[in-house]
Amino acid sequence: MEKIYDVAIIGAGPAGLTAALYCARAGLDCVIIEKSAVGGLAVTTSDIENYPGFKHIDGFSLCYQMMEQCQSLNVPFVFDEALSLENGKDVKTLLLSQDKTLLCKKVILTSGATPRKLGVDGEGEFIGRGVSYCATCDGNFFKGKTVAVIGGGNTAVEDALYLEKLAAKVYLVHRRNALRADKILGERLASSAVIPIWDSVVAKISGSDKVSEMTLKNVKTDTLTDVSVDGVFVAIGQSPNSQVFEGLNCDASGYVLTDEEMHTNIDGVYCAGDVRSKSLRQIVTACADGAIAAAAIAREIL
Repeated sequence: MEKIYDVAIIGAGPAGLTAALYCARAGLDCVIIEKSAVGGLAVTTSDIENYPGFKHIDGFSLCYQMMEQCQSLNVPFVFDEALSLENGKDVKTLLLSQDKTLLCKKVILTSGATPRKLGVDGEGEFIGRGVSYCATCDGNFFKGKTVAVIGGGNTAVEDALYLEKLAAKVYLVHRRNALRADKILGERLASSAVIPIWDSVVAKISGSDKVSEMTLKNVKTDTLTDVSVDGVFVAIGQSPNSQVFEGLNCDASGYVLTDEEMHTNIDGVYCAGDVRSKSLRQIVTACADGAIAAAAIAREIL
């Protein structure tokens, strides 16, 4: 007879890892399903300064410690993709790739979000050849070169400051004339060598075998300007990975709606982390969501 887990957690980012930690400590038999790598987008963060208990830590190290905590409690990891859910009354069936299935009583969806794309000519063509969505992953390829970061939020500014340590020249392109990033990051940017380009968006990315130029459009004057660059790092936000299950109630942006205990509209399915509709998406709030979901399930099952 196939094993039936108390809880299946879909996604091994901070929300999923925390949910697993709380489930395991409560005595629930849980499993984490992850389609790529442990840590999610958090592992791409080079320097985390706002996670309690750490003045500075990189995302990979933080998530690795979370994973080790789960492993110390014998939480199994299944590296596969959850494709759909058959929502039985007592037992749910998760369809994984290659027609494999996994049975469970409850599900916590912690599938996170995916970097949003610019949607301009040349972007798709040059992914991996100068276009990147992860500065910490690909920054070393651009040592001594000229790069541009697109965006005006915390991630964009953090990426620009990180790349400044590697590249010869760094542009920060933002569609407005002021940052959306935290004040402290704005101050660091102002004292750095990063060159801001305000009121501008990318109209086109060009090159032959790899990126050599981006065309910028001034949103106030419609003026087009060509800028020579070797790399374009896109940091304009994320899109939620909420398409895992059909029938989930989502907000206008596609983030999953839940109540305060992380219940979704589907019986027995909970949601936590960046895929959930909420006002603040940070590692600390993802962890809080995961803990709340696990605690709610423990009260219901135990």
